[in-house]
Amino acid sequence: MLGKSRLIFPGEKVLLAWSGGPSSSSMVWQVLEGLSRDSAKRLRFVPGVVYIDEGAACGQSPEDRARTLAEVKLALQTTGFPWHAVALEEVFSLPPSALRCSAQEAAGTEGAYKAAVDSFLQQQHALGTNGVERQSQHCAQDPQSPAGPPTTAQTQALSRLFDSVKTLTAKEELLQTLRTHLILHVARNHGYSKVMTGDSCTRLAIKLMTSLALGRGAFLAWDTGFSDERHGDVVVVRPMREHTLKEVAFYNRLFAVPSICTPALDTKAPEKASIHRLMEAFILRLQAQFPSTVSTVYRTSEKLVKAPRAGCAAGPRCLLCMCTLDVDTADSATAFGAQTSHLPQMQTPVTQARAAAGPCCCAGMGGAPGCCKREDPRAQVMEQLCYGCRVNMKDLPSLELLPPYILSEAQLRSQRATAEQEIREYLLGDSEDEAGTGES
Repeated sequence: MLGKSRLIFPGEKVLLAWSGGPSSSSMVWQVLEGLSRDSAKRLRFVPGVVYIDEGAACGQSPEDRARTLAEVKLALQTTGFPWHAVALEEVFSLPPSALRCSAQEAAGTEGAYKAAVDSFLQQQHALGTNGVERQSQHCAQDPQSPAGPPTTAQTQALSRLFDSVKTLTAKEELLQTLRTHLILHVARNHGYSKVMTGDSCTRLAIKLMTSLALGRGAFLAWDTGFSDERHGDVVVVRPMREHTLKEVAFYNRLFAVPSICTPALDTKAPEKASIHRLMEAFILRLQAQFPSTVSTVYRTSEKLVKAPRAGCAAGPRCLLCMCTLDVDTADSATAFGAQTSHLPQMQTPVTQARAAAGPCCCAGMGGAPGCCKREDPRAQVMEQLCYGCRVNMKDLPSLELLPPYILSEAQLRSQRATAEQEIREYLLGDSEDEAGTGES
């Protein structure tokens, strides 16, 4: 997969997202084997591993979390890679810049990739040793000890956030979103330009059907494709996407690949507890009766093209999933457009919030409506979410429980949009005054 895509250049730093499960453990093991001297097709990038401790969101006790973290540290130290064990509570200390997409570098051509390989091989020959191994050992010796344990206030805030969510479906989507933000923050802080995840073919088939049910059909190519460039400077890669869970299980059994099982949000949950569990049971039951089910769904996902709708290529992005917003008020072929097509007079959440708040105190002073910042904080957040994220956030009674970086970024975007609108209205008013002066 990596050689065919030529997406990862020699010497590039790649962060392996390891959860302790079978697929991600198999991915780390294959990278470890690919970097060895006996490998037929040796990997040339510099790996690192990140583990996200989600025990607080899953209801684990402090003793169980400490026991699991000790096993994780022991397993990560045996790999010899630089590793980062991060608690999910650290999302409450992330800066708002974690939600801003940096400028994406232009994709390298085939000639640029070959030139990079030749240059890397020349450097290896000049050094007389494996440059990848030396750089990996140097990174492993760096004092990259994990941060201290999360504070009690952060743990309580995270527990309150997940306890307030009404449905298990929204909890799983929120957990996935916060986990992605934290992994991207770790990657940027330590200079990783690529992130590898252990999503298998079976999991991606389940994810595709789940995303369709959740109203994320516009983003299937990003959610299930080999590469995900929505974050700009950090690209998410899924090299395990051609292996089924059964193949991964056999591989781990034959090569004695260790894995760590930790409870998840849906552990021991009934089949109809969430859309994720329902789709998983549906796909796996079909796979047992018709063995080509997973491969058929997977091949369908390969045909999806990452082409945004007309006029939305450079538009605003969702505050949570960072995809281009797919909501509008026009009669379009989207779920949002279908819901609002029969309500032409429907107001946006911000308009409703301003109307409920009453006349702006600055209106009598010549200011624009809403310039006194009396907007509803919930409306500020909801207007910056895609359709799927809006549906999930409806199950969160109070958005004030979200991490501060999300609320801060929502406020900054709202203020920026208001300022840009005022500037446009000011320039439009000046142009109209000039036109009226010329006519007179």
